[in-house]
Amino acid sequence: MSTALQPADLGFFSTLATCGSLSAAARELGITTPAVSKHLAQMEARLGVLLVNRTTRRMSLTPEGELCLAHARRILGDIHDLEQLLGVSRSTPRGLLRVNATLGFGRSHVAPLISRFAERHPEVEVQLQLSVNPPPLTDDAFDVCIRFGEPPDARVIARRLAPNRRLLCASPAYLARHGTPRTPHELAQHNCIGIRQGEEAYGLWRLTSGRGRSAVTESVKTRGSLTTNDGEIAVNWALDGHGIVMRAEWDVERYLQSGRLVQVLPEHVTPDADIHAVYPPRHQLAARVRAFVDFIAQDFAQRFPSRGDLT
Repeated sequence: MSTALQPADLGFFSTLATCGSLSAAARELGITTPAVSKHLAQMEARLGVLLVNRTTRRMSLTPEGELCLAHARRILGDIHDLEQLLGVSRSTPRGLLRVNATLGFGRSHVAPLISRFAERHPEVEVQLQLSVNPPPLTDDAFDVCIRFGEPPDARVIARRLAPNRRLLCASPAYLARHGTPRTPHELAQHNCIGIRQGEEAYGLWRLTSGRGRSAVTESVKTRGSLTTNDGEIAVNWALDGHGIVMRAEWDVERYLQSGRLVQVLPEHVTPDADIHAVYPPRHQLAARVRAFVDFIAQDFAQRFPSRGDLT
């Protein structure tokens, strides 16, 4: 039996690792679970190493499996880039596009965009995964990630899609019962709804008043009886009158316009959380990535034309 890896092994193993289980990989590949198990066993036999630890409920990669995955994804990416450079795919977007976005924004804004994008580009197969926290920027499991805030890693390309600011707001009923804070310091006396997301310090709200050299930033450690990792839930709690919430403008704008929420400390601003599309440099040549990023950038520009300066 040959001890060499077969070309088909690379795509198979990358799919298996991304799916996270034999059964999920079988559904993705359109084959049976026993067929997936057999292919994996044949790979391990030819290589002479164990690639996957299997249990009845889950699977995990061994160190050798992690190494195999990293190289498989890099090789597959290089092959795709070569096809792009040689014009094999011409300029028509096609192939698999893996998109990651946060739960609330992904559900409300990215998913509907993908629906329209798929109608326009039927040869692109889109996989959307929503997560509480964005994946590491060095993770090659996604082609495009929709993120909030400036990406801290210079090794990726970040295209700004839309400005975005976070607002403090509460229901009129809550403010009628507890009063409206006049200064950031007074927030410490209020019930503030906590959202545990990303890498930001939990419960620490930074608010700035003034501009330029006269700007003053205050940091307030907030407390509250309700916390969640889902922004939509936090907004609903604020609507129910449980406290003050800090949330992105796109998530609360309709409630502010209807009067169900009232902005708190409107003369103060929080750190920007602009929306970016983030992708590795090698993906900028991919027609499917370019087409998708251009598509969502154009949509956001049309929907948010008046938000050129949100500070």
